[in-house]
Amino acid sequence: MPHYICTNCGTQFAETVQPPEECTICLEEREFVAWDGQNWTTSYKLAKSHRNVIRQEEAGLFGIGMEPSFAIGQRGLLITHPEGNVLWDCISLLDDSLVEMLNGIGGLSAIAISHPHYYTCMIEWAETFECPVFLHHADCKWVMRSGSAIEFWEGDQKNIGAGLTLIRCGGHFEGGTVLHWSAGAGGKGVLLSGDIIHVVQDRRWVSFMYSYPNLIPLSVSKVQKICDCVEPFEFDRIYGAWWGKSVSSDAKAAVDRSARRYIQHLQE
Repeated sequence: MPHYICTNCGTQFAETVQPPEECTICLEEREFVAWDGQNWTTSYKLAKSHRNVIRQEEAGLFGIGMEPSFAIGQRGLLITHPEGNVLWDCISLLDDSLVEMLNGIGGLSAIAISHPHYYTCMIEWAETFECPVFLHHADCKWVMRSGSAIEFWEGDQKNIGAGLTLIRCGGHFEGGTVLHWSAGAGGKGVLLSGDIIHVVQDRRWVSFMYSYPNLIPLSVSKVQKICDCVEPFEFDRIYGAWWGKSVSSDAKAAVDRSARRYIQHLQE
C-alpha cells in the first residue's frame, strides 16, 4: 500500500489503500487546505515530476531542495560533521542520485526537524540511511507516519554531536526547535532556524509568527521566550527555511532588535 503525500504541505501519511480524506496538518489553523481542494501524490510519482537540488551554503553546509518547488517549498540543510552528517529539516523527495551522493560522503548519522510542517517524508529518509530522527515530544501528536527511527526528546536543549545543540524555543509550535552549530560561520556560530525564527524579505531582520500563511501573530511572552532560549548561544549567521533566506552576519543582534520591534508594535 502507498504512503500518500499531501501536495499542499508535503506531509507523508501512514500507508493506506486509498488516499486519506483530509490532511490533518492542513486542516489545522496554522496551515490551510489548498484552494483547489485536497490532493495527494506518492514518492514514486514525485520522483517522476521533481528532482533534488544541492547547493553549498558555506563550508560544511549544503542546502537540499526540490525543483520545481513543492508544497511549502522549504529546503533541508546538511551539516557535514566529523561525528557523522546531520540533516536539518526534511523534504518530500529522496531520489536515487541523492542517496548515492550522500552515501558517498558518509550518509547521515541523524535527522533533526524544527516543527511538524517539515516532517514530510522523514521516515523514508531515516530508513534509507538507518539513522534516528530527533523530534521534540511536545509535537508528537502531529506525526502522521510513525516509525522506530523517531526519537522524541524532552526539555529545552539536546546535544546531538560536538557543537550541535537542539534548542526548544516554542512559538510557531509548542515543540518548535532551532539547531545551533558552533563551528559554522568560521567558528562564529550558526543558527538553523526553520521558520521558528523567520528570516524576512529584508534580510537584516527576522520575525516570529504563530501562522505564516494565515498571518496569526505570536504573543509578547512567546516572542520573548524565543529570544531568551537562544540568548546563551553565540551565532553570527542564521539560515532560515528557504533558499536565500539567511542573515549573513551579526545575526544575534538581528534577533534582538527584531524582537524589540515586534514587541513594540504589539504594545502600541
